[in-house]
Amino acid sequence: MHQSSIIILGIESSCDDTAAAIISDGKVLANIIANQEVHKKYGGVVPELASRAHQQNIVPVVDATLKRAGVNKNDITAIAFTNGPGLLGSLLVGSSFAKTLSIGLNIPAIAVNHMQGHILAHFIQELNEEKEIPEFPFLCLTVSGGHTQIVRVDDFFKMEVIGETIDDAAGEAFDKVAKMLQLPYPGGPLVDKYAKEGNPNRFSFPHPKVEGVNFSFSGLKTSILYFLQKELKTNPDFINENIKDICAGVQKTIVDILIEKLVKAVNETNIKQIAIAGGVSANSGLRTALQSLTQEDIRVFIPKFEYCTDNAAMIAITGYYNYIKNQDFSKNSIPNARMKL
Repeated sequence: MHQSSIIILGIESSCDDTAAAIISDGKVLANIIANQEVHKKYGGVVPELASRAHQQNIVPVVDATLKRAGVNKNDITAIAFTNGPGLLGSLLVGSSFAKTLSIGLNIPAIAVNHMQGHILAHFIQELNEEKEIPEFPFLCLTVSGGHTQIVRVDDFFKMEVIGETIDDAAGEAFDKVAKMLQLPYPGGPLVDKYAKEGNPNRFSFPHPKVEGVNFSFSGLKTSILYFLQKELKTNPDFINENIKDICAGVQKTIVDILIEKLVKAVNETNIKQIAIAGGVSANSGLRTALQSLTQEDIRVFIPKFEYCTDNAAMIAITGYYNYIKNQDFSKNSIPNARMKL
């Protein structure tokens, strides 16, 4: 390892994935995620169990990441960690570990905003391939279980939320609908899987009327619930018999709402470069819909699957730009469950 390299260890523990990554001069050397299976039987993430699992996972995950990257802990330049938003207990495990290790190694600990990490995932480079990265300014649609936002990105550290959900996030809508359809947790990816084989135009659901480039998904969930209740009264097997078409209709509706607002934001800002980020950006319907926008001289950036969901490479790359732009490295940052972008 060339000693003048800037080597960042990234640690992500905002929810139920314990993740660590090593980035050297902007390129990923290792990116490891330990998923927590314990939540499946509860149908959702249990915060107390999540923080306990992080405590068990964090040392082995960091150790495995260093070995895979071929990096000695004394080669690390700085440690970047997720400081929020997220589950407080989970954030505390990652931030305490990162700060303690940084004191032990006498290197900076860099607090990273999880949502900023999702956006900057677009700047992660692989070792053997140069990929196209967005130019500033660009618009980023950030969609996850907890967030749905359109962010104007003028610089690595200058971002402004220009539209957001006024109630529920798109990812939460996918998961709640999956629950109504009695699909196991996490249900979002299963809705996507069934939707691929269904007819998206057989069942249609209303689009909410919301000002500007803001979103709303709570009314959609209610209308799907009433629709299912009505159909189940006449045919108790309605869901089983029509699962693929229902999922396709739901997915098409959510994706159409997202794309509609994104196009509106492009027209209002005249920014023609758009990116997606966050867990829902792994959704195949959303990826396909975005790619079909390119004919209108819009440039689209879609991250690799492994950088869509929570991962530590996105935290490490944010730490890397933080380090080279010499932002504030404060040891007294306090994890914030509701941190804003």
